[in-house]
Amino acid sequence: MNMYHFLEQVAQESPNALYLVREKITFKEVLNLIHKRATTLYNAGVRAGDVVGLLAHNIPEFPVTLFAIWYLGGTVLLLDTNLTPFEYDNMTKTVGCKFVCAEKSFFYETKNFKFFDIETKDGKADAKIKPAKMSSDDIATMSFTSGSTGNPKVVPLTHGNLKTSSDCYAEMGQWIHKNEIMYGFLPLYHVFGFAAGILAPMHFHMGILLQPTINPKNILDDFKTYKPHCIPAVPRLWEVFRNKIIEGIKAKHMWWFASFVLKHQKTLKKIGFGWLVRRVQKPILDIFGGRVSLMIAGGAATKPEVESFYESLGVAFIQGYGLTETVGPFCCSRPVKHRVPFAFGTPIGCSECTIRDVNDKGIGTLWVRGPNIFHGYLNNDVANKELFDKDGWFNTGDLVYLDKNNQYHFAGRKKQVIVLDSGKNVYPDELEALFMDIPGVKNVAVFEHKVKGKTVSYGVFSVEEGMTMEKLAKEVASANKKVASYKWVTHFAMTTEELPMTSTQKVKHHIVRQNLIDGKYTNRHE
Repeated sequence: MNMYHFLEQVAQESPNALYLVREKITFKEVLNLIHKRATTLYNAGVRAGDVVGLLAHNIPEFPVTLFAIWYLGGTVLLLDTNLTPFEYDNMTKTVGCKFVCAEKSFFYETKNFKFFDIETKDGKADAKIKPAKMSSDDIATMSFTSGSTGNPKVVPLTHGNLKTSSDCYAEMGQWIHKNEIMYGFLPLYHVFGFAAGILAPMHFHMGILLQPTINPKNILDDFKTYKPHCIPAVPRLWEVFRNKIIEGIKAKHMWWFASFVLKHQKTLKKIGFGWLVRRVQKPILDIFGGRVSLMIAGGAATKPEVESFYESLGVAFIQGYGLTETVGPFCCSRPVKHRVPFAFGTPIGCSECTIRDVNDKGIGTLWVRGPNIFHGYLNNDVANKELFDKDGWFNTGDLVYLDKNNQYHFAGRKKQVIVLDSGKNVYPDELEALFMDIPGVKNVAVFEHKVKGKTVSYGVFSVEEGMTMEKLAKEVASANKKVASYKWVTHFAMTTEELPMTSTQKVKHHIVRQNLIDGKYTNRHE
């Protein structure tokens, strides 16, 4: 089964169930919109086997165009809306993409591909244009998971990968059900947003309420008007919501009372004060619309105090773990009596996990396997040989351990990917390649570091004699402009000494970072 046929199946089983909630479009009605869009794209030159870019915020045209490309037998290149023309040109060139469906605001002059206005009004559907014949092994999407410049890694996901991942969400059926509403403000181009906004609604025959902005007023208005049942968000956003709620209660001088009731809610219920617990919980839950039954965190680790706050509201709050390579959530936490911080649970569906190279503290590298796992990076035999074993296990590069409840916990990363507080990933090798072009820079190490409690991308530059901090700062600022602003390195140090290297002449990032902590690099720009 391919993804378009999957949608057809859902439409046959639940034709009148709302799919696009804000637009009041059912699963049956969206098929007609997809056929119309497929006709428009076919007339514009899209054919089976083409790689077609998708560059848009969470607007209804995104899923309609996504399925229309699949209808025609194409592969969708999911493009991050936060990048630069320089990056889009590199990405499209890497995968041979000649056509990009985008909002008009993203258009720019380029010779690499042709833009198509995703908000174009479609004409009638051409009955002669039928759904392309695709198998579960055909590539459905491509995503960049190791930077958009230099030597990136591209993750091709098959229709089978996506369909299997959707099937894996079945056990979440204890919290979400048919005809309910999934809130969709996580970007659909990102695997977390894609899983929550595309795959989960199809599995549960539920609606998706798309929100193209992260404007708090718009989000709160949506909660009040549409009352979603399931809300997925990155940990940082859950923390912001929590802090704002607590600030509001403190302003009324009631936090001492509310915090006591929430902390001791289980005991209060046992002794007959459930009404008091509900009285405290209700106004807080009403902020989210009053119907939410499941809150999902993913993309980064959630702080224990944030997790416990939402659980005290009587709502299921689960932490998911996944990668682009695993089509999003591969594991999810389950409510347990005594949860240890930073648990991301156990495998879901037919997924498998194992820990290898375990140290004396029980921490080892997480390897995963399952039909939802991608089959390997595009045109990258070296990486594929390093990260897959002969039995199909994939090395995530993440360090984990198991607790007494057999729940997996995140313990760190072997790989150097930087995960910002927002949940966005930054890849050091991409930035280092840009900075190595700066005259006078001999070497550079970029790594994850804390500055005033905030996770940042930090750089340590080895420079030639005569380089000044003023000149380096100017060059770094210029290089930064070639990539998305969230990737920018604005905190860095400079040294004329050589950076510590391995025998294969690779920078030892962990030693450079420790040197920074120890105060070895005093010439700093922060």
